[in-house]
Amino acid sequence: MKHRRIIAALALGLSVSACTSIDTASRNAPLESTAALAAEAPSAAVQSVAVQSYTVKVPRSLRVSEANTYYPMGDIVWREDPIGDRHAQVADIFNTSVSRAVETVDGALPVVAEIVVKRFHALTEKTRYTIGGVHSITFDLILRDPETGLAIMPPREISADLKGFGGSRAIAAERQGVTQKLRITRHLANVIRMELEQPGSAPKGVTELVAGLEVNPI
Repeated sequence: MKHRRIIAALALGLSVSACTSIDTASRNAPLESTAALAAEAPSAAVQSVAVQSYTVKVPRSLRVSEANTYYPMGDIVWREDPIGDRHAQVADIFNTSVSRAVETVDGALPVVAEIVVKRFHALTEKTRYTIGGVHSITFDLILRDPETGLAIMPPREISADLKGFGGSRAIAAERQGVTQKLRITRHLANVIRMELEQPGSAPKGVTELVAGLEVNPI
């Protein structure tokens, strides 16, 4: 009789354990499926957006360099504004660009756009007036639900590198009012607009999305 009670208890324990395993798996399945779909097709969730508002963040942890060398070490290199709060100056450039970008983005899904600058490396005086170079700009774009504040997809790192004029071409551009700030602002506006309208559509590498800003040689 005692042996029968032990066997019955073991059988009951195994059946409870089996039910628990099945229940856990069934409850986790929807979450895993949702995560898998988001990972496979993140762009599908954000096509046709309507930007209700936006924020631009330039973290104070980004290092500023004022060194006049060909390639100074730093996250922010900016010269075309007076010496001052470079983080705020970069934020102003991005705010202007985003404001222009969202004017023509008119989709169906309401979102709040958040931009986090990771690198803003324009040309130093030495580079601009000699060999020229690349305005190296990188930022994260995050789209959030306006009601919950939750991101509707993982942050996307976007590179918006732009060819920087050098030597006589840079001097000619300045004389014609085509400043670094003007070119960078327009370029960023175009990149951001393309990424909002269709994620991943902005050209990769060093691009030249600043149509209408032709520079005549000296």
